[in-house]
Amino acid sequence: MGVAPGTVVVWSDIACPWATLAVHRLHTTRARLGLDDLVRLDHRAFPLELFNERPTPRKVVAAEVPVVGGHAPDFGWQLWQAPESEWPVTTLPALEAVQAAKEQSLEASEQLDDALRRAFFAESRCISMRHVVLAVAEGCPAVDVDLLAKALDDGRAGRTVIEHKEQAERDHIEGSPHLFLPDGSDAHNPGIEMHWEGAPGRGFPVIDADDPSVYERLLRQAAC
Repeated sequence: MGVAPGTVVVWSDIACPWATLAVHRLHTTRARLGLDDLVRLDHRAFPLELFNERPTPRKVVAAEVPVVGGHAPDFGWQLWQAPESEWPVTTLPALEAVQAAKEQSLEASEQLDDALRRAFFAESRCISMRHVVLAVAEGCPAVDVDLLAKALDDGRAGRTVIEHKEQAERDHIEGSPHLFLPDGSDAHNPGIEMHWEGAPGRGFPVIDADDPSVYERLLRQAAC
């Protein structure tokens, strides 16, 4: 997989807590290292609901959020606070929106991806809904919301998400998140070693090791 210089390709699902931890750490570490103008994130859709053939699993996410959130409390995680009827069973509209925003710029797609993750995990908003996605985009300075709406409505971003799924299958992307760098190296769920106690949806995840310093190395490699 070819990756442009100064870029980290991020394969993920927006409703994946592990991916959201990784993206948050990429943003905060990049800013701390002063690399905001030197490294961009190129988001690729890894639509878990299509791979697993099920809606966004509330029981699994509810078990993961407290564990993951404890390793990055500054993100503002919370358990789902809205009515159960507003739980977003699909993330495809959100994933499509990030790809549509990428037509404007990588910065636009980065901002929207981060904002949609916060809308879901920190604000309990139903990112399955078009009007919610567009309302979230209103808060992203680099996103032209009118252009985004047109791209969503003509359906081309949906085709992109399907193409990403097909590419992920061909290239054996390991899961959400999986990062790729310009030097050809990659990292799946960087810095995290974990296992489940009990079956997902019944048990809970356990983080056996966490090395957030890995993000400094990944970003410096991408900036070279």
